[in-house]
Amino acid sequence: MSQPLQSQLSDVLQKLESLLERVPETVAKEVRQQIREFRQILVDTRAPRFALVGRRGSGKSSLINAIFGQKVAEVGHEKAQTGEATWWPYSGELGSIDILDTRGLQEGSRPSEADTATSPVESILAALREKAPDIMLFLIKATEADAGIDNDLDALKTISQTIEQVHNYRPPVMVVATHCDTLEPKNVRLHKPEEENPDDVQEKLERVTVIENLLRAKFEADPYLKESLITVLGVSSYQSWKNDRLRSDERWRIDTLLDYIFNELPKEGKLAFARLSQIQTLQESIANRLTQIVAAICGGIAAVPIPFGDIVPITALQISLISAIAYVAGRQLSPETAREFLTAIGATISAGLVLREVARASIKFLFPGGGSVISAGIATSATLGIGKAATAYFIQNLSLEKARQIFEGERKKAKS
Repeated sequence: MSQPLQSQLSDVLQKLESLLERVPETVAKEVRQQIREFRQILVDTRAPRFALVGRRGSGKSSLINAIFGQKVAEVGHEKAQTGEATWWPYSGELGSIDILDTRGLQEGSRPSEADTATSPVESILAALREKAPDIMLFLIKATEADAGIDNDLDALKTISQTIEQVHNYRPPVMVVATHCDTLEPKNVRLHKPEEENPDDVQEKLERVTVIENLLRAKFEADPYLKESLITVLGVSSYQSWKNDRLRSDERWRIDTLLDYIFNELPKEGKLAFARLSQIQTLQESIANRLTQIVAAICGGIAAVPIPFGDIVPITALQISLISAIAYVAGRQLSPETAREFLTAIGATISAGLVLREVARASIKFLFPGGGSVISAGIATSATLGIGKAATAYFIQNLSLEKARQIFEGERKKAKS
């Protein structure tokens, strides 16, 4: 996110933490936990880091291109292309990501790019001592899944153990069987199964499953690697480019791969990854989590038994929530634009303030503290409505009128 917005969010969270001194500790403790997660996702956000490890020709560079749908890494067709293992940043309009692209394990020739290391593993270890990856992707061609893989696994184990020794952290490992499009029946297109003979598609899928099971068994035979394993997934990352123009796209299961990656990322890396991937399910996932967090915080703050004392931090949080959801969708909103969205869906500040204060006044004669309880419920429901409306409008590309209806539905729940 932009530095001004991150600074603004940090200031809001500091004010909220000060306000929590007036809240009963049972409530304050839970709200502080939510604030901590909110800060991790939004204020401490950073580019996620991946290490790609595999043999020459396993498709490391091709997978990078497939993830982004752009030609961002050179592909070595005839000889080893990637030289010295380097943390390679991909930067674009939607953010950045750090990828450690490495020399191929068991390569038969020196890479075309320069590398001072004497072996692929030495080259990889030198880069990994610099910083640890969030996830390691171990790539192997589907047709080579049972061809001398034990040496590859020994190298991977050495790499993982070095990371653990240096950084006191064992990265999760995802095994990716690449080039599944080349399996028999070779001409059957996995990325367009609706245009193929169902029996042929099923035959090819069964071959993919056999390879996945074989690789899983190899990993699970080693207790150390088994403990780090996320899953084994067969994919196709084939794309053909000419003069930076995409002329063929046979990607298959890349979205599924990105789902697994997203779920394993630390909170600090999720926002950037969801934005960069532009996959709606990932964007909705982070937007829904942010909505839940902010709703819980607003509910806790609304419980402060001081009239009008909660409106400023609650409104600031709701505006931050809208800006964050828009950011995940690939947009940058100013606080003024976020306020305009609030007004457009009918979430006016004055209306929310009156509703909360009326609730407090009407219930306080029935039992002590009741007004604060009702106010907290209203603040929570209103914030859920705002988050759902923002998700519908910015991520799902629904109309502003539909977003307003979603917010009204949540507000009616609060009134009832």
